[in-house]
Amino acid sequence: MDKQVILVTGSNGQVGKELQQLATAYPQFRFVFASREDMKLHHFGLVENFFAATKPEYCINCAAYTAVDKAESEQEMAILVNGEAVGNLAAVCKKYNTKLIHISTDYVFDGESETPYKEEDATGPINTYGRSKLLGEQLCMKEDEDAIIIRTAWVYSSYGHNFVKTMMRLMNERNELNVVADQIGSPTYAADLAKAMLDIISSGKWESGIYHYSNEGKISWFEFAEAIKKITGSKAIVHPIETSQYPTPAKRPHYSLLNKSKIKSVYSIAVPEWKQSLADCIALLQETK
Repeated sequence: MDKQVILVTGSNGQVGKELQQLATAYPQFRFVFASREDMKLHHFGLVENFFAATKPEYCINCAAYTAVDKAESEQEMAILVNGEAVGNLAAVCKKYNTKLIHISTDYVFDGESETPYKEEDATGPINTYGRSKLLGEQLCMKEDEDAIIIRTAWVYSSYGHNFVKTMMRLMNERNELNVVADQIGSPTYAADLAKAMLDIISSGKWESGIYHYSNEGKISWFEFAEAIKKITGSKAIVHPIETSQYPTPAKRPHYSLLNKSKIKSVYSIAVPEWKQSLADCIALLQETK
């Protein structure tokens, strides 16, 4: 019997790279990894040709425009990649009977909540990136009501550009640094998210809709930086500052905590604590120095 095919788009991003690492642990599937260069998601004909050739049973869409601040000056590009291309991909998935998992973000919310966001809570993005990702969710569900959308937050990994790697570099280069202390959320180790998605596919159960996933815990960016400092043994001094002291082109939500009870109850997903996952990631980064 032929193995079921899992197509991973955006394979060079943080989550795509982690899925490549995990692939050998799921030998029951055949993985096809497609980078931005391999498949232009906004081009319907090219995507359809790719699906006709690979015939995937599942597609995990990791492709995204993730430069939050740059999105303010490149709105058309952000909306094309995070919005229109997602609708395009979902339409092709529907046509080929491919089950789609699409990754979205906490930035679809306005950050004004005081309790962890549930899947059905009202959205209200406050920047272009968030608006582009919300459009992607809407077009995804419009074109393929059988899709699964997973919103995540504060993603980091041993791959790509992210907060953890930036902090480790800055703590090497500087004696002191300032980190925002009034934005609250929980980080997501991309390796944990990748495993959660493969466990959903492996479960043999498919319940479409929106799910939330990040690591367990509740911290600020400042507390995240302090933990990185402690684990790495850095002597740099980290100063807590307010968002107003660190202006950026894109507004950031003050509160990004996601309620994970749905993904835990529907798929029995075990969600690791953020501190353990951070330690695992830093150990990998220090090994590969």
